[in-house]
Amino acid sequence: MSLSRTTPILRIFDEAKAREFYLDFLGFEVVFEHRFEPRGDCTLHLSEHHGDACPGAAMRIEADDIDALCAQLRAKRFRYARPDVETMPWGTRDMTIVDPFGNRLTFTSVISV
Repeated sequence: MSLSRTTPILRIFDEAKAREFYLDFLGFEVVFEHRFEPRGDCTLHLSEHHGDACPGAAMRIEADDIDALCAQLRAKRFRYARPDVETMPWGTRDMTIVDPFGNRLTFTSVISV
């Protein structure tokens, strides 16, 4: 038996703020609306529905070129986030960004080897 990709559900409270953060800033795109989103092979499910998820979730998303992603995001001059890459004691290079709803997205150079 093998498992496949996951689609995390993130709780949001304001669709306009979510679109500004996830589409305009992070560069995800709307795949279909009944309201869900991706970038590359990464898919996020954003939900305003009470029972779907709790605010303040945390996730790690593997990025093949974390420095390029950081530069791309910093060039957008998003007024609510100025991400930076940090080398972690365990050897990964991580960039953590908190969305407007308290969800923490950590983009990482490697999740597993």
